[in-house]
Amino acid sequence: MAEPTSAQYQVMWNRLLAVVEEQGQTLIRAAFSPIVRECGDISAGIFDVYGRMLAQAVTGTPGHINTMAAAVAHLRECFPVQTMKPGDIYMTNDPWLASGHLNDFLLMMPVFRQERVVGFTSCTSHLVDLGGLGMGPEGSDIYDEGLLIPPCKLVEEGEPNALLLDIVRANSREPVANEGDIYALIACCEAGAKRLAEMMDEYRLDDLDDLAAYIIETSRRGTVEAISEIPEGIYRNTMKLDGYENELELHATLTVRNGTMHVDFEGTSPCSRKGINVPLNYATAYTVFALRCIVGPDIPNNAGSLEPFTVTGPSGCILNAPRPVPVAMRHTIGQVTPDLVLGCLFQAVPEKVPAEGASCMFDLPMRHAPEVARDGGEEFAIELVHNGGTGARPHKDGLSATAYPSGVYGSQVEITENVAPVIIWKRELRPDSGGAGTFRGGLGQRIEVTSANGAPFVLFLSVERLKYPALGRAGGLPGAPGRIRIRGREKNLPGKGELRVEADDYLIFDTPGGGGYGDPAKRDRKALEKDIRQGLVSKDGASIYGEKP
Repeated sequence: MAEPTSAQYQVMWNRLLAVVEEQGQTLIRAAFSPIVRECGDISAGIFDVYGRMLAQAVTGTPGHINTMAAAVAHLRECFPVQTMKPGDIYMTNDPWLASGHLNDFLLMMPVFRQERVVGFTSCTSHLVDLGGLGMGPEGSDIYDEGLLIPPCKLVEEGEPNALLLDIVRANSREPVANEGDIYALIACCEAGAKRLAEMMDEYRLDDLDDLAAYIIETSRRGTVEAISEIPEGIYRNTMKLDGYENELELHATLTVRNGTMHVDFEGTSPCSRKGINVPLNYATAYTVFALRCIVGPDIPNNAGSLEPFTVTGPSGCILNAPRPVPVAMRHTIGQVTPDLVLGCLFQAVPEKVPAEGASCMFDLPMRHAPEVARDGGEEFAIELVHNGGTGARPHKDGLSATAYPSGVYGSQVEITENVAPVIIWKRELRPDSGGAGTFRGGLGQRIEVTSANGAPFVLFLSVERLKYPALGRAGGLPGAPGRIRIRGREKNLPGKGELRVEADDYLIFDTPGGGGYGDPAKRDRKALEKDIRQGLVSKDGASIYGEKP
């Protein structure tokens, strides 16, 4: 076969992007758990024989996608290619190899052509419960947090490892959902492998080497060119966070030089005694994602476009947590790193960087109270995902009740009530919660929840932005902080810890709003009038913009 032209390579590249998207949709459609099936807490990708990511599904979270980009190389090192056979699938949930905490399973499947490995498919998704203390921040080390599975063979020549599945089921409060989600992950790998083999047949490719070289070099070159448009220099930013036992400081130093970007977390607070610590792989995933949102965002995410970005941090800081510290709720702090590093980038290109947003998901894992199981009541475990507002952009308002940077969809009321004994009485936008500015921050939302069956349940809280709200930029004002309370009680609940919810408690969650961008007095009057008419800004709130109530 003659050497393909650039146009032919581009067609094959686009085909790979279509394959991974089908791969991701297979996982979502086959999954049992709402956080996967409804919220899209996944990743899917195709890798060359050397473990370099060539394509990733658009559906998915940066915490899964960018950690997967590095994890496949780790798994490939654990298992020699020469020992692999068709139908084999490997997996791990090791937080420091996979995606930062035990509840995420990462799989890798070799793809064969003419009896040799030519590439890999991989995917990640969240399992709702893996034993331990539950999906919360209360563990004192990783061993409290559930079942850790080192790199192993999940499927051997098409036959699932029955003992491993038995162990997973035996260590879960949701054994059926976990098993179903594992089979969905297997189906995802198999779908990607099948479509990749078909694509190689169609284009008569014996291997992916030349196509991989084209994808990686084209992407790397485009990314380096995009970085060259950023003024070279050293930029620093600091953020204060609520923390758990005490408040935290995150520090970032961004160095832009010679077509590369390097972020260092020197100065960041040390690890917590609680499970809000972040392995460096997860902190790196979100840090690089934020930079890529501004620098070359139209370039597909792969090994080439990721190569010019590097991240370091002193071991023992909360963004580079060493084994065996607890990390179950690593997203609480890890998902704030985009705002941290964008604060650096704002100094270089202020016209491109949005204001701070709610960032951390209002992630609400809950399960039955211990005595419910003993008394033969309804057992359940579910993880609700809700979101606050994003920061206003330099030329547009922020998005309301929208997950950035995670990208997951909010848990739907009907699905939640169908799979767990809770009632969602209200889910609505919070007026005036978006920071005022020439462009308004996105609004947070209010969610009101009670037990549905007269039984208590346990809620694991680990959220941010209750003390320190999302800041505005260029004169924009902060968004409203979040708030958690029980109706009828004056005192607000803390943002982190295990909470027992009694049968007659009425929970109210207010998620944070995003910061505003620009001087509020310069907001377009028609836009403000529309906000008031739609109930997004109250008449009293309009006074911040210079309007009379």
